[in-house]
Amino acid sequence: MCGFAGYLGALPAAPECELQRMGRAIAYRGPDSSGHWYDAEGGIALTHRRLAVLDLSESGHQPMTSVSDRYVICFNGEIYNHVALREALNSQYPNLSWRGTSDTETLLMSIELHGVEQAVKSWVGMFAFALWDKQARRLTLGRDRFGEKPLYYGWHNGRFLFGSELKALRASDDFSPQIDREALALYFRHHCVPAPWSIFRGISKLQPGMLATLSSGEQQPVLSCYWSAADVARAQSQKPFEGTLTEATDEVQTRLTQAVQGQCVADVSVGAFLSGGIDSSTVVALMQHTTTSKPRTFCVGFGEPGFNEAGYARAVAEHLQTDHTELYLEGSDARDLVPDLPGIFDEPFADSSQLPTLVVSRLAREHVTVSLSGDGGDELFGGYTRHAAAARVIDVRRRAGRLGRWGARQLLRSPLFDHGPTGYVCVKGYANSTASRLHSVSRALELLSQPSDAAAYRDMVSFWKPPACPLGAVTEPAGRFLDPDNWVEGAHGKGAQEAVQMLDVLTFLPDDILTKVDRAAMSASLESRIPMLDHRLAEFVWSLPVQYRANAAHPKQVLFDIACRFLPRELIDRPKMGFGIPLGAWLKGPLRPWADSLLEPHRLRSQGLLEPDQIATLWQAFLDGNDMLAGHVWGVLVFQSWYEGLLAEPS
Repeated sequence: MCGFAGYLGALPAAPECELQRMGRAIAYRGPDSSGHWYDAEGGIALTHRRLAVLDLSESGHQPMTSVSDRYVICFNGEIYNHVALREALNSQYPNLSWRGTSDTETLLMSIELHGVEQAVKSWVGMFAFALWDKQARRLTLGRDRFGEKPLYYGWHNGRFLFGSELKALRASDDFSPQIDREALALYFRHHCVPAPWSIFRGISKLQPGMLATLSSGEQQPVLSCYWSAADVARAQSQKPFEGTLTEATDEVQTRLTQAVQGQCVADVSVGAFLSGGIDSSTVVALMQHTTTSKPRTFCVGFGEPGFNEAGYARAVAEHLQTDHTELYLEGSDARDLVPDLPGIFDEPFADSSQLPTLVVSRLAREHVTVSLSGDGGDELFGGYTRHAAAARVIDVRRRAGRLGRWGARQLLRSPLFDHGPTGYVCVKGYANSTASRLHSVSRALELLSQPSDAAAYRDMVSFWKPPACPLGAVTEPAGRFLDPDNWVEGAHGKGAQEAVQMLDVLTFLPDDILTKVDRAAMSASLESRIPMLDHRLAEFVWSLPVQYRANAAHPKQVLFDIACRFLPRELIDRPKMGFGIPLGAWLKGPLRPWADSLLEPHRLRSQGLLEPDQIATLWQAFLDGNDMLAGHVWGVLVFQSWYEGLLAEPS
């Protein structure tokens, strides 16, 4: 696990200072060592920060040059099958010469012998890389299949910049950031900036499963896809698994065990996050079952019972006999953490579970260097409650037909309905009621009136909606949610629940969940690993009948059955809690002074970016008792905090 940055273009007379500055900006991603490499004639410069996990010696140092001296690579991540890859290469090419045992050297050798396009398809792991081909004078950027590792790129002041985080690009010479208002509109809708956008104009995120290739003298990188979750899922659905539920469970357990075993391999200490839910409990159970050492597990709890899963995690840890550590997060702790968020998450990012994720990452790093997590289980196995709800909505939409959808739109124009402060339709007089049947009716009509199934699901998972965006009038790009060939509209006979699950795999998983885990963990110099996202496991899961993955009795049926093989049923057979925090109470309590300061109307007017009156209406409605608006308030506060930090930076 590491971080890197660089650029293609004219080099200054002494590029070392700039490269060191770019590397220092992300030093926490790799505190163990640093290095840089450049070629003035080729117009390429690379810098790397290393967190040593495999081959702790100097032979794993980066940037790394291939044996033939043709390729130079900066790599971030882990290749879990690198030993098998190395054995296969030795078998095919008996006279290979190796300098060490790092996975970086293995993948570089596979590129040397097979070319990058073929090599990357053989890798099992999480990764982002920058590869320079000296012979062809060509730069190739690559990102892993699900988007566990980040990678930004774009032209700025005549140079093509790239790196693991935006702050590394911002540390380059003469970088003058300009906010992309379209990307900011997407942020307020989703509380993250979805790929391929970034918060800065001209800088993009490389999407999962993609390669970007740029040769010296070219203006635009050529993008190519080496793996697509949607395409693989479509292909798997054409050859569905025909065995029993027990047989499916056996196969999923075998593949998940393989993933856990592979991800426990390290030359440093390994632990796991344990929330007490099905996903993390299953991962820890398999970890305990397949390793000889006693696993270290870590959990964050809350004083508020409605948000606290620490007791469940403790019970699982006691049953599995792990070495368990827990820490309780209070509102005062959150108050101390919020100033750190802009620097950690680099872009505006408002998934409030970022706070406990950050805390548990710091807790784990006190004891281990690598930690496994149960992320990805909800997306693969239909664990979010919204999946079943969306399936019902889409089913009703399809049965209602065009006439029913037209009727819903007409009803919403009635004087009975109005728009709330965030753009959602509500019955007049019931904007603050979460239990009102009239409010539920207005919400159902709003979903029914959407122009497509994908738009209806996007509406379900949105925060702010145009025209209520606090930016005022702004054009919002359609993005991957509403592309004509998106998974929901192109499902062609697939069940609605399968369709929205895949939409989450393509969007919410990389843009929110994996961004949160990567930034929180790496800010603590902790490597996070996610066994559920072994693509070999995912490909099999997509061949299963939907009722094996999720049904009315048990969401994540297969995972539930695996967990029951290792844990008492009563420990895991309970309603899903998620990783929420008591955000509303904290915003009205310990975080209130911070929030009042950031939302002060004069301050907003002087910045000239957000609509002060609209923000004031939102804030007052929340303070008056509409706790449904806590998340919307959090999104504004996170942006304001990030923006204030940007304004405070020296130009």
